[in-house]
Amino acid sequence: MITYEFLQQYWWFLIALLGGLLVFLLFVQGGNALIFLAGKNEQERELIINSTGRKWELTFTTLVTFGGAFFASFPLFYSTSFGGAYWVWILILITFVFQAVSYEFQSKAGNLLGKTPFRIFLTLNGCLAPLLIGTAVGTFYTGSQFVVDKGAVGNIAAPVISRWANNWHGLEAVAEPFNVAFGLMVMCLAITLGALYLINNIDNDKLSAQLRRSLMASFGGFLVMLLYVVYNLLTMEGFAVAADGQIVMESGKYLHNFLQMPVVLAMFLVGAVLLVAGVAMTLLKKEFNRGIWLAGPGTVLAVMALFMIAGYNNTAYYPSTMDLQDSLTLANSCSSQFTLKTMAVVSLIIPFVVAYIAYFWRQMDKKSLTTEELKNADKY
Repeated sequence: MITYEFLQQYWWFLIALLGGLLVFLLFVQGGNALIFLAGKNEQERELIINSTGRKWELTFTTLVTFGGAFFASFPLFYSTSFGGAYWVWILILITFVFQAVSYEFQSKAGNLLGKTPFRIFLTLNGCLAPLLIGTAVGTFYTGSQFVVDKGAVGNIAAPVISRWANNWHGLEAVAEPFNVAFGLMVMCLAITLGALYLINNIDNDKLSAQLRRSLMASFGGFLVMLLYVVYNLLTMEGFAVAADGQIVMESGKYLHNFLQMPVVLAMFLVGAVLLVAGVAMTLLKKEFNRGIWLAGPGTVLAVMALFMIAGYNNTAYYPSTMDLQDSLTLANSCSSQFTLKTMAVVSLIIPFVVAYIAYFWRQMDKKSLTTEELKNADKY
């Protein structure tokens, strides 16, 4: 018998999986952040842009799917965050629009601006998109300023359930150091993954050496931010759901979640080890170029674990700092049992979709990208 609680847990698992895949696929943004840092001439920049250009749709599609899954399974979160903290999400979407336009038009005939402005847009997307996404996810642990009144749905004049309690509409998240550190961590991770992907995908010795230097710098920044985030995460108060359904503050809540869910802790540790191994082997062995295939799965596992400690084990995954009792949990923000059950059947096609993507990814990347190949192919 499939229970309502099981379906809530199942759909949070899918949200965690999509979140992990999204952060991994941010290697496209991370690669674009290196256009001018690692690419020292026109040839090298073209190689970087055409390498990431083959995969950028996957990142955007995953972002949309992530939002769609939240809308379908936890609609109250969708209406609260996307409808209240809209400036953050608008800025994220703008950076992705810059990306799409830049890929499409930088090499088009009649482009009066030249390639440089569009490449600057790609670089901005590479830095700002991961930074903003990470900062938004940081509020899962620190909370946001909103109130929820489910009774308002019957108010014909203003049937608005969730209201943001300030005029910043999400931008106030940058006032919390933990959120900013979380965003910087995701940005540095994206650049690290971008460097690893480009090293694997591009056959150019000089560019590879420059990418390895960028990899060392970005991974160093990532480690600093990771240590700060993990330390604060394990020592901060968390938003717990008591037996009577009340939201209460609990010291060391996220540490307790790790300890009380050893499988999740193992996922996080294995993910961290894989990520470090992928980077270390790439930096220590000049001929090694497959670090992305260690760091990628490691990223997915670690990010999934972070989502799980935010929502599982009687935890409010989207806390309200205005009124604790308005905080969102898996139980009070989900769709109906019928909706979750129906969508659970549909979700069974996900493995086949992933297999399809993996197959064609492999076909596209069988051969490393070279300057000679660019001469004989359509370029971004």
